[in-house]
Amino acid sequence: MLKAPHLLAASSPNSKLAVAVIGCGGRGEVSLEAGLGERLVAIVDVDDTRLGAAAKKAAGQGARPRTFYDYRRMFDVMHKEIDVVLVATPDHHHAPASMRAIKHGKHVFCEKPLCHDIAEARALAKAAKQHKVTTMMGNQGHCADGYRTLCEYIWAGAIGDVIETHSWSGFVNGGAGARPPAKPVPAGLHWDQWLGPAPYRDYHEGLHPAYWRYYRDFGTGGLGDWGCHNLDGVFWALNAAHPAAIECLGMMGGGEEKHPQASVIRWEIPAREGLPPLKAYWYDGSSLKLDAKAGSARGQIWTPNYPPMLFDFEKKFDCDFREGWDGGTFYIGTKGVMHTACYGQRPRILPEEAHAAFPVPPQRIPRIKGSHLSHFFECCKAGKPTCADFDYAAAITEFLLLGHLAIAAGPGTRVEWSSEKGRCTNVAGLNRLPGRRYRKGWNA
Repeated sequence: MLKAPHLLAASSPNSKLAVAVIGCGGRGEVSLEAGLGERLVAIVDVDDTRLGAAAKKAAGQGARPRTFYDYRRMFDVMHKEIDVVLVATPDHHHAPASMRAIKHGKHVFCEKPLCHDIAEARALAKAAKQHKVTTMMGNQGHCADGYRTLCEYIWAGAIGDVIETHSWSGFVNGGAGARPPAKPVPAGLHWDQWLGPAPYRDYHEGLHPAYWRYYRDFGTGGLGDWGCHNLDGVFWALNAAHPAAIECLGMMGGGEEKHPQASVIRWEIPAREGLPPLKAYWYDGSSLKLDAKAGSARGQIWTPNYPPMLFDFEKKFDCDFREGWDGGTFYIGTKGVMHTACYGQRPRILPEEAHAAFPVPPQRIPRIKGSHLSHFFECCKAGKPTCADFDYAAAITEFLLLGHLAIAAGPGTRVEWSSEKGRCTNVAGLNRLPGRRYRKGWNA
């Protein structure tokens, strides 16, 4: 039988869904705007300034949502009044907020990555299936045409068997050094609620609102931030869900507190369903170089962590693949090379003459009209799964976060992984990392 939210939403395809938004800043601004297109009934933010700004914006569009600084309180008070929950918090809150929504029978949209660690990913996928709710992770490129076109070209044999991929992002999502000194909590910031399930620490600079992604307790580094976009095509087109091993080939910075400033990761995916073994590479962050021509004050420049072959390919194919800091992917096949931009845009066989010569393959994947959030709402109302439901989201998030095990093992250590058991089979000490203990009061 359908849960109550399905019955309510399915009563009319044109009915408005009762939406709660958790996290009103950053990507939460997108969720807030989407919620206002339906029926916004609740907003949550730990920062009173952001919460006030969201309430003011809602009022300007005729909405009067109830406001909370603790989503646990929101669920206690008004879960019966909510159909859909949009989660746009820092990564460490993704799972506990989403799990509460699922257990109350609510449809859930969660920003990428799905969660903070592997155990959470598996638990969320299981719970979503058990409670029969509509779910989606916000890797918006998955809804666009680019990666769908890429899949169709690769599945049509456009570059033969793909045996290697190289994906990158130039953004820095880590660092080095000790924890900054404690400072008083800024007025209007509910610090205990900001920490949520993470281990307690005193407030310090460099976390709220912008740089929490750098820290292991709260963010998931470059893999969580940009891997969900740049590696989506690799994961989808090449069925890369079950790597046998992961290895960190090099990194800069990092430590107990923070993710690396830059890293290179390799996944080894064995042969599967007629596909040959695959090696998938990831390059993220930046390196610091000295420009000898510049003065000392301006001498240090950040350079994106590009894959080595990028410069060779630029010469060979007379193209510029340095499309800003977002990154992209090369797909190396036995018969050629393809390239996509960060969100799957502009999938091309290289060089352009080869792309023009290959017949456009038939569409095998339905195209989606509108935004990823409009797709989510449409699926909620129709009682059908989204294109990036928590089954898919959990699988790609686990794939990405396995890179953290390789980083923890250190460069040069091959980490063997059993997807069936959910365990590292050759470095026992790593098996404490796929899960974490929540602070008291934060388990859903």
